[in-house]
Amino acid sequence: MSVHAINPALPARPGLSIVPNPPVERSVDAGIFRAVFRRHAAGVVVITADAGNGPVGFTATSLVSVSLLPPLVSFSIATTASSWPTVHRADSLVINFLDAGQHEIAGRFATSGIDRFAEPTRWSRLRTGEPVLDEAPSYLRALVEHRFAVADHHLVVARLAIHAERREHEPLLYHDGRYATTDRPS
Repeated sequence: MSVHAINPALPARPGLSIVPNPPVERSVDAGIFRAVFRRHAAGVVVITADAGNGPVGFTATSLVSVSLLPPLVSFSIATTASSWPTVHRADSLVINFLDAGQHEIAGRFATSGIDRFAEPTRWSRLRTGEPVLDEAPSYLRALVEHRFAVADHHLVVARLAIHAERREHEPLLYHDGRYATTDRPS
C-alpha cells in the first residue's frame, strides 16, 4: 500500500510504502532496553587490570572496534562496578577472549562479591605486569587512552599494543540472557 493511497495529501514517491500492521512502538525504559539487548548477540571477553592493588577483572559484552589507524577499541563499565576504581587508575589492561566452552569463566568474572582470581581461575602476569587468564585462547594488551563518563557507566577507549593467540577458537557469545556459540556449518 502506498503512502499516497493512504493520504492523498502526501506526494507520491516510487518505492515508499506503509508497513501493513506496523509493530507497536513504545518508549525505551530500562526493561525494554534490557530486553532488546538480550536479543542482540555479543562476543564475550574478560577484561583484566591491576593498578597496584591486586588484579581485577570483569566479563564484558560491550567490546567494539573504534579505529583501525590507530588500532583502538572501547568498552563500557558501570561506575558502581567493583572493578571500576582499578580500571579508572590503570594505564593498561588485557582483553581476554573466551572460547565457546568457557562460559564458567565468563560467569565467574560476572559474579559480584567473590575473588574472581582464586581457584579454579588460572592466571599469570605479562612481562609488563598486567594479569592475563592462562586459559584464554587469545588476548590483547591495550593502553588506556580515554575514559568518558556516560550516564551510569564509563566508556573506556584503549589503544591496542600486543595481540597473542594461543589457539584457534570458536567465540563465546551472549544472547537472550545466556551464553551461546556460533552455529557455523562445517
